[in-house]
Amino acid sequence: MIDWQEIVRLIASWSVYLIYLAVIVSTIWVVVLENRSPVKTIAWVLVLVFLPVIGLIFYFFFGRTHRRDLIISRRSYGRLMKRPEAEYLSQADKDIPVGYEGLVALFQRTNRSFPYAGNSTEIYASGAEWIVALLRELQQAKDHIHLQSYIFADDEVGLRVREVLEEKARQGVKVRVIYDDVGSWKTPQPFFDHMMAEGVEVRSFLKVRFPLFTNKANYRNHRKLAVIDGHVGFIGGMNLAERYVKGVEWGIWRDTHLLIKGKAVHGLQTSFLLDWYFADRTLLTSRNCFPVIGNAGNSTIQIVTSSPVLPGHEIVMGLIKAIGNAKRYFYIQTPYFMPTESMLNALQTAAMAGVDVRLMMPEKADSRLVQWGSRSYVADVLEAGVKVFFYQKGFLHSKMMVSDDQLTTIGSTNMDFRSFEHNFEANAFIYDQEVASQARDLFLADQKDCRQIFLKQWEKRPRRSKVVESFIRLMSPLL
Repeated sequence: MIDWQEIVRLIASWSVYLIYLAVIVSTIWVVVLENRSPVKTIAWVLVLVFLPVIGLIFYFFFGRTHRRDLIISRRSYGRLMKRPEAEYLSQADKDIPVGYEGLVALFQRTNRSFPYAGNSTEIYASGAEWIVALLRELQQAKDHIHLQSYIFADDEVGLRVREVLEEKARQGVKVRVIYDDVGSWKTPQPFFDHMMAEGVEVRSFLKVRFPLFTNKANYRNHRKLAVIDGHVGFIGGMNLAERYVKGVEWGIWRDTHLLIKGKAVHGLQTSFLLDWYFADRTLLTSRNCFPVIGNAGNSTIQIVTSSPVLPGHEIVMGLIKAIGNAKRYFYIQTPYFMPTESMLNALQTAAMAGVDVRLMMPEKADSRLVQWGSRSYVADVLEAGVKVFFYQKGFLHSKMMVSDDQLTTIGSTNMDFRSFEHNFEANAFIYDQEVASQARDLFLADQKDCRQIFLKQWEKRPRRSKVVESFIRLMSPLL
């Protein structure tokens, strides 16, 4: 007797299997036709083949590109850039150090980032010192406050900043805040509602909600900026969260942030207002946002941004150019080290050419996967002569690089695929001997709290560690 129930069950099972197989094959076909970098394409194909269910979900949420409606129109962009460009053109002396003309020109062409002269700076290597300085400047605001943070936490630090913002809003100061929706997932909505009720304008960047989740989860705004009255600005790696002040279980949270006074604040303002336009669809170009600023110091600064919705990767191109420019030394602090092939080649080439290249990252990271991925690249740079240091005192979250006592960059950009290709980032590139000397001394002071890694020692680590690191490395373009 024919068991029709069994036949129907088999047909249903094979139908589901074939449909699923067709989805996997078609997804791989789409990935190949997107013409991404071969490394990233191969990584996605491996994930889809060897982790079919998880891989498909992962690609559905994080792999697809989303470029529609993210770019400001040329006309609106021209209006926004009119005042900062006029301020740049009015400068009598651009004061660019010899040898860095090409780097400056690269940023101007790719990013319309103007080199503003006559700035003063202050570097903060402690979250406690930075938050005190930020609160001080916020309390002195007279016209407007523009604040942007990847994480705005509902904790002691976040509440203190919120309190000051609300106080200034009640005084009639225009206060605008942008937070990243994914970065601030743990912050409850009532936290932001409280600010809005007090007159603070708050916007989330790329709000993640079903069914739009899959289009937006992968592109995050990682910038940490503040602009007060158009005269004072902050940029760096510190978020508005308690751990940046109190540290973590295994030690301090070592980070770097920068205070800027001078015309370069126009660059910070431009970055914020572009993001505000995207989040609010309001274009702000008033003179209040771009006041006339006199000479405040001796530093020439470019504020450079990068974005996954544009064809170029401005910051990574600039870093590769800067590494190639280095004659004596190039020091790097980064919490994560998963470089693109071109970045890895630039570091190896510089070290093999005799440049003193030093790489500092944390002994213990806040993500085990990223830590394994980062360590998979250590042997590659050690073999080329790069000196590698593991920070021991806690978690090193600093994104600072310094070269030849001339160039310093501080910002939000990590040396990994996510920062280079998926995040909205911002860095200050500072052309000034005094600032570079401060940054170099800061690096060397941190080096005393590090364990230097040597190639022979590194090759003796357990085989299990090597296998895990190599496997995670295959996935590094997706992390």
